[in-house]
Amino acid sequence: AEYMGDIDTIILDVCTMSFVLPVLRSKHEVDQLIQKTKDKVVILRFGREEDIVCMKLDDILAKSQRELSKMAEIGIVRVDDVPVYMRYFDITIIPATIFFFNQQHMKVDFGTQDHTKFIGSFFCKQDLIDLVEVIYRGAMRGKFIVNSPIPQSHVPKYTLIYKDI
Repeated sequence: AEYMGDIDTIILDVCTMSFVLPVLRSKHEVDQLIQKTKDKVVILRFGREEDIVCMKLDDILAKSQRELSKMAEIGIVRVDDVPVYMRYFDITIIPATIFFFNQQHMKVDFGTQDHTKFIGSFFCKQDLIDLVEVIYRGAMRGKFIVNSPIPQSHVPKYTLIYKDI
């Protein structure tokens, strides 16, 4: 019973993190954040709040929010609320994190097949902070793709399977 109490506390703590982060419930709200944010990185986390990996990512995002406040805005997008972006960004694995700067979709070379989004949770808060700093500096210099500063051992591995090609 003591062990379960600890797990319940951890899950409760992680669930409360989504209250700290703005939840975007429609395509319009996502579009508004992307369009109205100037000279800051927009971080969009696509996922489901009840997913354990999304909970870990939300915890990292919430704990990083204050340190990133001068260079980034964070938004939580429920995949079931905004299916149009699921198709547009070809999100098949959650959580997926997508970055924008001045309405421009920023791409990152993570050493994976997909440069358009980060799949999974970040290993630690510092990985997220380092990545946002690199995206911000690159974007301020006019770049639309940057190399990830995250060590390869901290990047989740997955395989893309293409059907009906």
